[in-house]
Amino acid sequence: MKRALVSLAIFFAFVVIVTVSRHHTTPTSATTTTTSTSTTTSTTSTTTTTLASANGSTCRGADFSGTGGLSQGAAGTIYTSFTLTKTTSGSCTLKGWPVLGLANQAGATLPERTIEIPSSGNPGNFLTPAANHAPTTLTLDQGSTTTFSVFFNDVTTGAGSTCPSVAVVRVGTGVGSSQASIPLTYPIQPCSGGTLNVSPFY
Repeated sequence: MKRALVSLAIFFAFVVIVTVSRHHTTPTSATTTTTSTSTTTSTTSTTTTTLASANGSTCRGADFSGTGGLSQGAAGTIYTSFTLTKTTSGSCTLKGWPVLGLANQAGATLPERTIEIPSSGNPGNFLTPAANHAPTTLTLDQGSTTTFSVFFNDVTTGAGSTCPSVAVVRVGTGVGSSQASIPLTYPIQPCSGGTLNVSPFY
């Protein structure tokens, strides 16, 4: 009897062990690896600023100081020239004939008439050969000079002819331009109401 109980106990123990071993599951660890790739795009923006430059602009009378040359001539025709020196910074361009104004010693404006030479009807006969050429474009920097020539008649030609005494010549570079004032050491007296034959700038 005792052996039977022992055998029965062993049997049940065996059944229990088998049952437990069948239902026992070893945990499985699952690892998921996620790879994230980040792409950074760098954009470089370039800004170009263009500055407006005064270089190459049209010269004005106020850009210059001026001096008058000595007058010479005979038979009633007087020749002289005027030189302008650029006093402002930068560069500018100049082409054509000066626009002139005349004043007396007190600064009062005098009558004036300008004849531009050379022209189609008048090839010019200035003493300086360069003054007889057609206008060309001049580029002037600070300190540069330009010259123009003048001739006039200082003999009255009739009862109505006047010869004002000019002490200051005002020089512009175009209609409406500012002017450079040139005081004359020796006044000039262009007759026929202040008529001046004028060359281009050269």
